[in-house]
Amino acid sequence: MPHSLVLNASYEPLCVVSVRRALILVLNNKATCLEESGSILHSATTEIPVPSVIRLTRFVRIPFRGQVPLTRRALFARDGGRCVYCGGAATSVDHVIPRSRGGQHTWENVVSACRRCNHVKSDRYIAELGWRMHRKPTQPSGLAWRIIGTGFRDPRWEPYLAPYGADEYGSRTDHQYQPHHQHQHQHQHQHFGHGARDGHFGQFDNFDQAASA
Repeated sequence: MPHSLVLNASYEPLCVVSVRRALILVLNNKATCLEESGSILHSATTEIPVPSVIRLTRFVRIPFRGQVPLTRRALFARDGGRCVYCGGAATSVDHVIPRSRGGQHTWENVVSACRRCNHVKSDRYIAELGWRMHRKPTQPSGLAWRIIGTGFRDPRWEPYLAPYGADEYGSRTDHQYQPHHQHQHQHQHQHFGHGARDGHFGQFDNFDQAASA
């Protein structure tokens, strides 16, 4: 079952929710559907298009935003699912400066790697092996990365994420998609909180309370 992207009333990306949660918000007039997934849910009396992108009807002010959580999904998304050493498919996580030699578990020191490169590198510096990284590890920024970091992907989301720090995200997906709805709305002082619960990914803590207000 696909998931749905939730946008604030100002079009900022907020979180990813289950299709069931997205439908509840739309049917209760808490959100409007901007993009459909192409799937249909059937009941005894009606057919309901499955939403891919929904927009809250009321603006939700978020009091705090922390840094993008360093998770395996987010890391693989940042590195395009490729080993930074050989360019092969990434299947593991490596510390550029090994933990045994004082390396920290931070965005700037953690990269995606294939198991072979990870095993060969072990607890050595890449300079000791004569290796080079295909890309320098940096901490991703922008509201979109709380969505990208969930690991859920839908080409219909790309135009809504691109203005919020997902410049490279579109180049790492297989399709480009033009939204049905174009907008030029500017954002002001909206922030995320932490955590993910009840089928919400990349969400802020008070999403349910705010969306139900």
